[in-house]
Amino acid sequence: MFRNLGTKGIVGVVLLLAGVGLIAYESLIVAAGISMVIAGLGLVAQGLVSGLLRSFGMF
Repeated sequence: MFRNLGTKGIVGVVLLLAGVGLIAYESLIVAAGISMVIAGLGLVAQGLVSGLLRSFGMF
């Protein structure tokens, strides 16, 4: 999985996790909410990309 992300993608994931960790240090409830929003955005993006690839007959 990390091979497909590239260097910028890995740095992005590290920054994302560090940011949520910093928020969790201050407030666990807010960090849980932000984590759910990020997961939801990831699932929406995956659905959009899968639909786009299917419409082109690539998936």
